[in-house]
Amino acid sequence: MPKLTKKLIDAIDPPSSGAEVLWDSVVPGFGVRTSSGGTRTYVLKYRTREERVVRWLSIARVGDLTLDEARDEATKHRGDIVKGGDPAGKLSAARSAKTFGKLCDEYLKDCETRPRPLRPNTLASHRSNIENHLRPALGNRLAKSIKLPDIERVQSEIATGKTAVRKPGRGGVTSGGEGAAARCIAVLGAIFEYGRRNNDIDANPVADVRKLAPKSRERFLSMEEIRRLGVAMREAVSDGESPVGVSAVRFILLSGFRRNEALSLEPSFIDRSSQCARLPVTKTGRQTRAIGRAALQALASAPSNAVWVFPAERGDGHFVGLPKVLAQLFARAEIEAASAHDLRRTFATVAVELGFSELVIAALLGHKTAGVTARYARTPDKALLLAADAISERIAALLEGDAVADVIPIRRA
Repeated sequence: MPKLTKKLIDAIDPPSSGAEVLWDSVVPGFGVRTSSGGTRTYVLKYRTREERVVRWLSIARVGDLTLDEARDEATKHRGDIVKGGDPAGKLSAARSAKTFGKLCDEYLKDCETRPRPLRPNTLASHRSNIENHLRPALGNRLAKSIKLPDIERVQSEIATGKTAVRKPGRGGVTSGGEGAAARCIAVLGAIFEYGRRNNDIDANPVADVRKLAPKSRERFLSMEEIRRLGVAMREAVSDGESPVGVSAVRFILLSGFRRNEALSLEPSFIDRSSQCARLPVTKTGRQTRAIGRAALQALASAPSNAVWVFPAERGDGHFVGLPKVLAQLFARAEIEAASAHDLRRTFATVAVELGFSELVIAALLGHKTAGVTARYARTPDKALLLAADAISERIAALLEGDAVADVIPIRRA
């Protein structure tokens, strides 16, 4: 076995088939492999320290590196192998590593097929965050290569609207913002945690992200705004605007239901004799929710069908046009900077003004609070029904423009 020289390498004739290796006498395992097509490559053959597996590492093509440079590279790799390294295995793993886009696809599939799948609305939200913000920013990157600075950069870009895109067809612009950034980082953390559990990445890089401080939102409708909203609702119905949408707005305000909980109500969920709704799926699980008499009257007047309490005006699904209807109503009533969730917050605020306890309000709103689920699991007790009646009747009176007496808080024990 001679010492490799440039002259020896230049004199190598290609084999008739396969490949042949001319070994070096200086660095064990180092040589030049020549293919039948005439391609010459510096290689290193070694056995891993732990698994004792034979590996072949291609260093570079002859001509891309000089012989001395290739021999130095082989020497460095041998030093790494002695310490337990596996350079060829590392390269192979890098080539087969998943991209972030592939990891997203597998995560979304897992969300649908796991023993407790994500709710359809939650899954749709995750998919929207991925497709509109995360995949465009990180989709082609190897999941393993994404580090903390990359994530904080993406968070900043979403928060400042740099990821805004105009979607084709209906839907307008995906604008981003701080709220969108917070939701995207939460989804990103779930994706990387899924990858960590499946050994696609070593650690979840989202764990150390300095998340944007959430902005507290205390918006609720004042008594005067509720009165103006009531006028706007009557005018909207008279003008032929969506009766289903107006009924849905009224019910949410009188019941404190979440928007999707209200819109996806089925007639079979409503138990009028027990004055409650039995919801099979909510944000915090299966629930029984008390409904005040005024809210039940709003349901009775809603143009429902056999499938949905609030049916779509076109198609077979439930009503989905609430944001548009609500924006029109707020514009009529000259109510600014309000959203559908502020109707729910208004319900809670009226409950506080009437002096009801946090436990009762949490149960009416469906919050996951210790003791609430067990206490009100099947049929709401009289305390909840009295509270639901009092709150919904007070809001209904304001919507109708009736005079409302001053609030005298209930004395707490």
